[in-house]
Amino acid sequence: MAPEQQRGGATRRRGAALEDAILRAAAEELRTAGYAGMTMDRVAQRAGTNKNAIYRRWPGRAVLGVAAYRYLSDAELQVPDTGTLRGDALALLRAANKTWSSPQGAVLRDLLAAAADDPGLLTLLREQAGGSSTDAAWLTLLERAVARGEAAAGVVHPRVVSVPMMLLRGEYALRGLPEVPDELLSEIVDEVFLPLVRGRTVEGGSTP
Repeated sequence: MAPEQQRGGATRRRGAALEDAILRAAAEELRTAGYAGMTMDRVAQRAGTNKNAIYRRWPGRAVLGVAAYRYLSDAELQVPDTGTLRGDALALLRAANKTWSSPQGAVLRDLLAAAADDPGLLTLLREQAGGSSTDAAWLTLLERAVARGEAAAGVVHPRVVSVPMMLLRGEYALRGLPEVPDELLSEIVDEVFLPLVRGRTVEGGSTP
């Protein structure tokens, strides 16, 4: 369907074009004003639309905020292939650390801080923000390790792959660091992740 024309010749956006404009506007609001300063009015004004158009797609500020963060982080995560499980894990954790210390990461940290007082926002972040693509990358990493004979099939488990990122997020959340030092990334891999992987010898279980 061709876009309609408003008075004065302006194009009335619909569908994906309008959604993209709203998400782009919300992402800019997150970058400039933070989640606390992002309002539906400001997003509508920046997007050149009205609040009703936003509410039809995102029923609340928290839903829009998480969707805008996902819009910012939509680039596909590359899975490293260094030839060893340790090398792959460290490379992937370094890439995540680089993202978290970037302006994009600052947006996510702002959302996490706001989530402390907003259980609904926290639930949305757990369900949607940065989980699926990151977890898939770690699962791929472990599947390669199993194929190389570095690990047993039982390590390819969602709980196992969640550990490194949870620890990295903890460093930012609890310590308030602008960037996690590389030595701490090595500790996460060498002292926690690799022992966890090596401790699981059968699918669905661990060593006695």
